[in-house]
Amino acid sequence: MNDEEKADSGYGSEDVLEDAPPAAPPAPRVKARRSPWNRGRDRAIAALIAVGVVAAALVIGATSDSAATDRTRAAPPPPLPAAPDKVPGSMAEIWSAPSGATPVPVVAGDSVATADGGEVAARDPLTGQIRWHYTRDLPLCTLDQAWGRLNAVFSKSTNCSEVTQLDPGTGRITAQRNGNAELGTQLVSDGSHVTATGKKLLTTWRDDLVQSAEYGQVPALVNAGKQPRTGCTYGTVEAASGKIGVIERCPGDPADRLTVYKSAPEKDDEPQVSFSSVLAGKRARVIAMSGDLTAVVLPDQKLLVVYNGDGTQRAAYPLDVPPGDLAADPPAGVEATTQTAQNMYWFSGSKVVALSRDDLSPRWTLSSAMGPGITFAQQLVVPIKGGLAVLNENDGSTIRTVGVERRGYTGVVRLGAAGPVLLEQRGPTLTALR
Repeated sequence: MNDEEKADSGYGSEDVLEDAPPAAPPAPRVKARRSPWNRGRDRAIAALIAVGVVAAALVIGATSDSAATDRTRAAPPPPLPAAPDKVPGSMAEIWSAPSGATPVPVVAGDSVATADGGEVAARDPLTGQIRWHYTRDLPLCTLDQAWGRLNAVFSKSTNCSEVTQLDPGTGRITAQRNGNAELGTQLVSDGSHVTATGKKLLTTWRDDLVQSAEYGQVPALVNAGKQPRTGCTYGTVEAASGKIGVIERCPGDPADRLTVYKSAPEKDDEPQVSFSSVLAGKRARVIAMSGDLTAVVLPDQKLLVVYNGDGTQRAAYPLDVPPGDLAADPPAGVEATTQTAQNMYWFSGSKVVALSRDDLSPRWTLSSAMGPGITFAQQLVVPIKGGLAVLNENDGSTIRTVGVERRGYTGVVRLGAAGPVLLEQRGPTLTALR
């Protein structure tokens, strides 16, 4: 149908727009408000603010701990050759390195670690070559090995508060924490936990560096009344089997006190004390712990006393040690002790006393020693004046001696072993022998 037909038929003749309202008039134009930042002065202020933010970011980055850290990493080292079947008849120095922050040789895996100034370095035991290093602009307090990892404690401000845990094979950081360890601290391990020593505070960590216990005068105390005694100072510290033993010197006590508490209590700010007993004398030293037993030296009485896990006395033995050896506490409150499969060895300062691991009873004594012994090449080796003594562990008899040139060094010698290499910590220097 065409348009004309549609018109004639009446279809489509209605104008559907006839009643529609007229179109709305256009909205009046509104003049845009001028931005307050369009003026030159405002743009200059904004530019200054941006520059300040960038400068602040650069300052923070330049002064952060990350910027003050220099580190390298390495692939895991190859396995070390095995130790010889017996101690060689002669041994000579193959390398040495400064390591003032390690009280004993630190061996972890197939590497030897040194710590000096602000640098931790993992070295090839055979050559002394550095495999990786971790260096901060802070002085190291101490370094130890536990759980197959290295624990480096750095000093910041007034204490030893910065702790970094490192994989000894690669240098990878495995954990970090901030703590309250005192200056001069050392680390004591019970096999599952590590305790930082101090004169007024002992702090214990588990393997991920989470704090498990603190004992003594706690800074920034949150909950009062949790610590049993807060006015005491501490002497020597030992640890074993999930427990920590400490000599306390407290106001009002007539003599020194021996306290043994758990390294992992139910609450980290509330110590769980196994026992705490006032001893029979002063200048006491806790020298060894094994299982539930604790051995304490009483210098004035010339006795070595062994205590049970409940604090009762198990046994007492006469002790023949020069008075000068026990005149003062050892550095950081840590005794020079070692242990082998058979015995525990305590170095008094001039003598090595062998203690049974079963009951801590004295078995034999070696004079003219320079430090406690270790197992090397399947034999007991003890540093002596002029070299090394290879001993029978059962009775302390000498199998043979090995001469070692120490270049006039006469202080304490602490031993360690890495495969075929015997290590000597001579004060601030680590020396490797083969």
